Amino acid sequence: MLGDAPLCAVIPVTDLGQAKTYYRDTLGLELVQETAEEAVFRCGGGEFSMYRTPYGGQAGHTLASWKVADLDAEMTELRGRGVVFEEYDLPGLKTLDGVAENDGMRAAWFKDLDGNVLCVNERRAE
Repeated sequence: MLGDAPLCAVIPVTDLGQAKTYYRDTLGLELVQETAEEAVFRCGGGEFSMYRTPYGGQAGHTLASWKVADLDAEMTELRGRGVVFEEYDLPGLKTLDGVAENDGMRAAWFKDLDGNVLCVNERRAE
């Protein structure tokens, strides 16, 4: 049943060619399969796909999140590749230098070329 099946995030993009380049070259992810309408990337033993649609980037919430061992190192690497992290000052969510800390978790959000919200997060030992 579903509990035994791998889950694959699906990210909508308006320009598949530009998105593939961004996810491969800027984020450093492995492109493992592509067609004219879809691209599949592998990371951390799992996969996610993206597809072309005029509705890419319209969700205002996080679409995917990578769980990392060292958030600071990951952010340094991504910033070196041109990624800009978002700053938030909302009830229950405030970032400082792009990082929010809450209940043993640290997280940072950034947007892809379409404005899709992506996250990197680290769980800290209590």
